[in-house]
Amino acid sequence: MAEYKAIHGFTVQNRTSDTDPVNDGQVYFRSDTGDMKVSLNVYGTGSWATGGNLNSGRSIIAGAGTQTATTVAGGDNPAASPALKTFTEQYNGSSWTEVGDISDARKTWGSIGTSTAMLIAGGQNGSGVTVNVESWDNSSWTEIANLNTAKTQNYSVGIQTSALSIGGDTVPNTAVAETEVWNGTAWTEVNNQNTAKYARAAVGTVTAALAAGGQPVVAIVESWDGTSWTEVADLNVAKQGMGSSGDQSTAIVFGGNNPSPGRLATTESWNGASWTEIGDLSQAIMFGAGSGGSSLSALSSGGESTASPDTQATTEEWTVPETVTNLTITD
Repeated sequence: MAEYKAIHGFTVQNRTSDTDPVNDGQVYFRSDTGDMKVSLNVYGTGSWATGGNLNSGRSIIAGAGTQTATTVAGGDNPAASPALKTFTEQYNGSSWTEVGDISDARKTWGSIGTSTAMLIAGGQNGSGVTVNVESWDNSSWTEIANLNTAKTQNYSVGIQTSALSIGGDTVPNTAVAETEVWNGTAWTEVNNQNTAKYARAAVGTVTAALAAGGQPVVAIVESWDGTSWTEVADLNVAKQGMGSSGDQSTAIVFGGNNPSPGRLATTESWNGASWTEIGDLSQAIMFGAGSGGSSLSALSSGGESTASPDTQATTEEWTVPETVTNLTITD
């Protein structure tokens, strides 16, 4: 039988306090009380709180990063001239700063990576739907190898050197099921999704992804294993244009649109098997930038709302509180 150290990498420790630093799931012995105990992280109910506003209100923005370090680029504001934006902004956890512009003003593309190493692929510019891909190095944008198919409202997952471009709209309103994989040099078409959709939420990596909802409006969710797509448990509400954060096993999707009742404030949480509705955004938003890390800590910025003005500069931060509890192991 394997020893505890061989399994966990450390021995059962003697302690005289529950407040000593311990790892999640670590078993330890309280020598002063004679108790065997285990430490556990316990997560509370998440909620959204107000963050710093974007400098430029817009929707359908590219975004990547975490709650305290995010980059967003481009987007659309029909009330402004020009409507399509080149602006890039970075968030430090409290405020946004404008940095280097993208080369091609556009909206509705797939975006992946981190705040300092990001990729945007496809979208819609002033000439129509594009195959253009740009790479961000935390200073400037560089055009790199194009997608195989021009598409907009495609969603992407992964990192700057290894990514998927999922579905999309070839316009006018023609959904495609194509999946393209990026190896850091070129895009290659791989197995299609089961259902052609655009404006989906997507999280994960090039070998383990999740794509949810989409237009035409559905609740369908598909899981990617690096080779093929499999349908899994549906969202509770059919919708498109949501923000998302997390990975294939634990994720959230938030906001979006359903023909009835329209724009949504709801958040749904994925535990690897099913979806649960949890805390709402403070306002109904669709096509915001859903950049932001994990299912425990996320960011929603910009988007279209039912408020005035329609195109928003607002940012909301999602946080799930975490506490450590220490349980006594009994016979």
